[in-house]
Amino acid sequence: MLRGIDVSAHQSSSFDTDGLSFVFVKATEGRSYVNPRLSAQTEHARDAGCVVGFYHFLWPGNLAAQAKYFVDKAPDKKGDLFAVDWETTSEDTRASNAEKDRFIREVKRLRPHHRVLLYCNRYFWLHHDTTSYAGDGLWIADYVSAGEPRIKADWRFHQYTSEPVDKNIADFDSKEDLLRWATSAGE
Repeated sequence: MLRGIDVSAHQSSSFDTDGLSFVFVKATEGRSYVNPRLSAQTEHARDAGCVVGFYHFLWPGNLAAQAKYFVDKAPDKKGDLFAVDWETTSEDTRASNAEKDRFIREVKRLRPHHRVLLYCNRYFWLHHDTTSYAGDGLWIADYVSAGEPRIKADWRFHQYTSEPVDKNIADFDSKEDLLRWATSAGE
């Protein structure tokens, strides 16, 4: 299992990278928000030799516009990962299953040589998801022992705590295996 974190504007651009193999950086939200630390956090993760992923916080509606906004703002380097963050919004709404699925498919269409993942928490996976569509892999949040999310589905990444930052593990034997998987999308 590989260690990693995910960061947003709430974290510094000089986060600790010691022992990390990957970092997910929040890129966008909806159709108007860009993480002001996106470039600095990306550069910091790349400088540390980490595989880098980017995520978009999904809002209901305007799926094609949100997908285009995300891919226009997120960096585009071979081996980068992309993810949709599907959860309850600040307005207590959420994208539907069909919207989540359409967004993933649209990002995959726009970035065919990149892996596209679904991030959601265990509650969403068990109680809101009806399609089990996670694109190229599931990134599940369940705050239990690392690598032991309480779901039956296969997963690629597991966010297991938010203290002091969002910590994740990846179900790969080595960073080279993760990079090989990431760079083989669209082949």
